[in-house]
Amino acid sequence: MSSSIAKLYSDVVFKKPRLVIAGLLVVVAFFAWHAQYFRLDASADSLLLENDPDLEFSRQINNRYGTSDSVTVAYTPDGDLFDPAELEILTRLREDLLSIERVESVDSILNVPIFGDTPLTGISEDYLTLLDPETDLAAAREEIISSPIFRNALLSPDGETAGMQVGFAIDEKARSLVNRRTELRGLARDGEVTPEQQAELVAVEEEYAVYSVQAADRQHEMIGEIRATLDRYRDGAEIYLGGAPMIADDLVTFVQGDLSTFSSAVVLLIIFALGLIFRKIRWVAMPLMCCAVAGTIMVGVLGLMDWRVTVVSSNFISLLLIITISLTVHLTVRYRELRATRHYGDHDKLLSHAVLSMFRPCLYTALTTAVAFGSLIVSGILPIITFGWMMMMGVVTALVVAFTLFPSIMSLLKKDESQVSANLRLNLTDFLARATDKLKTNVLVLYGLILLFSLIGLSKLRVENSFIDYFRESTEIYQGMSLFDEKLGGTLSFDVVVNLPEAGDGFGDDFDDGFDDGFDDGFGDGFGDSDVNSDAYWFTAPKMEQIQAIHEYLDADPQTGKVLSFGAIVQLAEALNGNQEVDGFLWAILYNRIPEALKDTVLNPFISVADNQTRFNVRVIESAPDLNRNELLQRIERGVEEEFGFAEEDVRITGILVMYNNVLQSLFQSQILTLGVVMLTIMLMFLTLFRSFSIAVLCIIPNAIAAAFVLGIMGWLNIPLDIMTITIAAISVGIGVDNTIHYMHRFKREFPRFGNYRQTMFFCHNSIGRAMYFTSMTIVAGFSILALSNFIPTIVFGLLTSLAMLVALTGSLTLLPQLLITFKPLGIETHTSS
Repeated sequence: MSSSIAKLYSDVVFKKPRLVIAGLLVVVAFFAWHAQYFRLDASADSLLLENDPDLEFSRQINNRYGTSDSVTVAYTPDGDLFDPAELEILTRLREDLLSIERVESVDSILNVPIFGDTPLTGISEDYLTLLDPETDLAAAREEIISSPIFRNALLSPDGETAGMQVGFAIDEKARSLVNRRTELRGLARDGEVTPEQQAELVAVEEEYAVYSVQAADRQHEMIGEIRATLDRYRDGAEIYLGGAPMIADDLVTFVQGDLSTFSSAVVLLIIFALGLIFRKIRWVAMPLMCCAVAGTIMVGVLGLMDWRVTVVSSNFISLLLIITISLTVHLTVRYRELRATRHYGDHDKLLSHAVLSMFRPCLYTALTTAVAFGSLIVSGILPIITFGWMMMMGVVTALVVAFTLFPSIMSLLKKDESQVSANLRLNLTDFLARATDKLKTNVLVLYGLILLFSLIGLSKLRVENSFIDYFRESTEIYQGMSLFDEKLGGTLSFDVVVNLPEAGDGFGDDFDDGFDDGFDDGFGDGFGDSDVNSDAYWFTAPKMEQIQAIHEYLDADPQTGKVLSFGAIVQLAEALNGNQEVDGFLWAILYNRIPEALKDTVLNPFISVADNQTRFNVRVIESAPDLNRNELLQRIERGVEEEFGFAEEDVRITGILVMYNNVLQSLFQSQILTLGVVMLTIMLMFLTLFRSFSIAVLCIIPNAIAAAFVLGIMGWLNIPLDIMTITIAAISVGIGVDNTIHYMHRFKREFPRFGNYRQTMFFCHNSIGRAMYFTSMTIVAGFSILALSNFIPTIVFGLLTSLAMLVALTGSLTLLPQLLITFKPLGIETHTSS
C-alpha cells in the first residue's frame, strides 16, 4: 500500500472508527433488506448451456412432437393391484392428481385400451379399459404385461407396480418467449438485427428472466402438491415419485435441508475451534462478525441482482466463510505476534502496524483466489458464470470487510492486556519445520512420488453425472430411482431423432395393390377419399419395418431401459394381426381408425409425417454398473447410423440427458483443461508480487501438486467429476495459493534479518505458519460435520475442501521451504546455521 493511500486509510479507519462502523451498518442494512429476495433455482433447465445448438434442437423437437415436462408415480399397493378395490383407490388417486392445477394428463393402466381377442381390423373408438365391468381383469393383466407399449412403462413385468405418467400442461407463454428470444438472438448473431429488433430482444430477455422465475416457483409448488396428494395414499401402498423435474426439485430440497441443518453446526464447531485456539471472546467474535457482515452483503447482492443460487453454487456461503475467516485469523495472529515480540506503548500503532503489514499479502491472496474462481466465467453456463462472478465479488467483499470492520472495532476496544508468550512455537508447525530440516532433499523425492501418485489417479478420473449416486441408499429418492430402474424402465431419458429416407417406388405398389384388394374384400365400404387422408399414405411397410428394427436395436442395449417409439406400435399391430406383417394398405386403415385419444399417446409423440421423421424416447438405467453416459450417447448415435446406413445429419440425439452431458463436457473442458492457464496467470501474479521469476516458479509448484493431488484422490476413490464436483479444481487452487503467498511474503521479508534459509524457515513456521495452521484447522473442524449429510455432493464438498486445506497447508510448510532452501532464490546465505 503506497504511503499516501496508507495515510488516507489510517486517517479514516483508525481515527474515525465509529464513522466506518456506521457506514458499514448502513451498507449491511441496505443489503439485508434485499436479502429477502434471495432464492434457490429449482428448475430442471437451470444448468443448461443456453448457446448449445442441441438445446435449440431439443426445443424444436419438443414443439414438433408436443412433448412437455412430466413426472412418473410408481404405485405398489399392499394388496393385489388388479383387485377391484385397489383399482378403485388407484382411480381416486388419478382423479386427485388430475385436479391439481397445470396437471394436464395422467396416463396409467386405468385408461389404456384392452383389446382382448379383437383383431387388428376391429380396432375402433369403442375399446375397453380396466374400469369397464365386462373386462376380464386377469386377462387384462397378462395383456398389459405382454404389451410392448405399456410393459415396463405403466406396469412392471411382475404386474405388482403401476406407473402413472403425470403430464404437465405446456407453458405456452414461456415457449413463445423462448422461441422469440431464440429468433432474435439468431438475427443478432448473424448481424442482421434492426434497432427495433434489438430493443425487442432486450425486452423479451427481461420478460423471460422474470417469467422463468415465476414458472420455476409454480412448478416447485405443483410438485409439492403432487407429493402431498401421494402422501394421502401411502397407508395402503408403497409410492415413489420420479422424473427430471422431481430430481431437480429434490436436489434443491436436499441443499436447502443441508443449509438449515448444518449451518448452525458448522458455525458452532468454528466457534469451538477459535475458542480452543485463542481462548478469548474478542478473537472468536471478530471473525464471526466479519463473516456475518460479508455474508449478509453478498446474500443481499444476489437478491438485488436476482442471481438465483443453483445446486452448483449453493456452497458459495461456505466458501465465503473460508475466505473471510482466513483473512481475519491472519490479522488476529499478526496482531498477537507483534504484541508478544515487540513493545508498543501505543495500542493504535500496534494495530496499525499489524493491519498495514498484512494488507499486501492479503490483497494478493484475494486477487489470486479471484483468478481461480474467475476461470468459471468461461464455462458458457449461466449459473456457473454467475457462481464465478459471485465468488469474485465475495472475495472482494471479504477483503473490504476484514480491513475495515476488524481494525475499526479493535480501535474502539481496550488494549488486550492478557499475557501472550513470546515463545510462538507451535507443536505441529514446529514438527513440520524439524521434519523438513531432517529430510532435506528427500522432501522433494517424497513430493515427486506424491505427484506420480496423483497423476495416476488423474488418469482414472471419470467425467460422469449420475443423479442416483448423489443420495445415500437409505434415502427415499435413491430407493425410488432404484425401483424405477428395476420395474419401470428407468427415470431420465434421451431422444433419438431419425430422418427417414423418402419412399421409393415400392411404396406405391405396396399401397395400391392392397387398396384395390381391399375393395374386393369389403374393406373399402365407406372408405373412400373422404376417409383416407394424405398422412395415411406415409405409413408404408418398409418404413414400419425400419422403425421396428431401430426400436429393437435400442432396446437391446444393456444400459438402456424402456424404449418408447412407434416401433412398439408396430410390434403390437403385428401381434393383433396374428403375428403377421402389416402391409401399407392396412396401415392406412389403422391410421384412420385408431382412436383419437390413443393418437395423442402412441402416435403424435413419435411420428412427424410432415417432416418424414420419427422419434425414439430411450430411458437409461441410472443404477447400471459402469454406466458412462457420454459413451452411451455416442455409441447409440454412431450405432444407428452405421447399423441402418443413415447419413450423419439424419440421426441426432437430444433430450435432458444429452443437455446435462453437454454441460458436463463443457465444464470439463473449461475448468480442467484451462487449469494450466489459471496456474500460469497465478504465476504471473506471483512474479508481480515477489519480483522474481524463480520465486514465482517455486511458488506455483506446491499449488499445482495440491490441485493434482485432490483430483487424483477423486480418481483413486472413483469419485467422478460431475456437475456438483467440477468446481473443486478452482476451489483447490483458490485455497492453496493463500498459504503460499502468506508464507513466501513472510519468508522474503524475514530472510535479510536471519541471512539463513534454515533459520528463516523455523521462524516463519512459528509465526505466519501459526496463522496458516489456525485457519486450516478452524475450517477443517467446521466442515467435517458435513460428512453426516444424506446428500453425497455435500459430503464430497466438505471432505474435499478439508483435504484441499490440509494439502495446501502441508505443501506450504514442507515442500515450499525445502524448495527455497534447495534453490536459494533470495541469494546466498550471509549466516551459517546454528
